[in-house]
Amino acid sequence: MKTVLPALALLALCACTSVEVTTVKADDLTAQSGAPKAVIQANALGLTALFHMVDLVPSNLDIVVNKMLVAEAKAMGAKKVELKSAHTTPRHGLYALTGFIIGFTSSSAVGVAVE
Repeated sequence: MKTVLPALALLALCACTSVEVTTVKADDLTAQSGAPKAVIQANALGLTALFHMVDLVPSNLDIVVNKMLVAEAKAMGAKKVELKSAHTTPRHGLYALTGFIIGFTSSSAVGVAVE
């Protein structure tokens, strides 16, 4: 038991988020709703317990799209984001078995910041 608690604390520290941004020239990339400013990728790694029922460190599409991707685009001065792709780890049905005691979840989104 003395080694389990420090191991769980270490696992909780492993969850992280990342936002990668690269600026693009408006004439090098086409966007449907305006002039493209940058391509943004947001990733979040989460930690769950007991068949993904308890979020120790949350990771879902709300976090990566709204709190990371859109927030980064707005900070760059973009008016909106064209979402190109988004995915997250499934948590229901048979996928719940993958998070038996401790499970890692991953969410990712890619978009183009548009002026």
